[in-house]
Amino acid sequence: MRIWKQAISVEQLTALSLDTAVAHLGIEFLEVGDDFIRARVPVDSRTVQPYRLLHGGVSVTLAETLGSCGAAFTVPEGHRTVGLDINANHLKGTTSGWVTGITRPVHLGRSTQVWTIELRNDAGELTCVSRITMAVLAPK
Repeated sequence: MRIWKQAISVEQLTALSLDTAVAHLGIEFLEVGDDFIRARVPVDSRTVQPYRLLHGGVSVTLAETLGSCGAAFTVPEGHRTVGLDINANHLKGTTSGWVTGITRPVHLGRSTQVWTIELRNDAGELTCVSRITMAVLAPK
């Protein structure tokens, strides 16, 4: 079942991210499905910590980007969504290649939404699981 209440595409998500942290980190939107968004981040000099592992904060940035974008396009025009809480469990370090994330909704309510995000390395191994809670704000 298609969950989007507004037109959404990889091109739109990419355009919205110009001149933001998302673009600076090299995050690329890959796919929008009926109930998911997929994006990836490179593991390079912009995104690693001193041990040359993907920085945990970058993993959370990818997760928050995915969940926030998902939430923004499941509400009617004029509504806004803002983050209330995010958590992440870092399961496996990544030193090269790409980390790809996919988000799907767990709950799409009138005033809150919950999204789950899974991040995987190029070998398909789970590197991080995250959940974000979003507030839905009606137009004033």
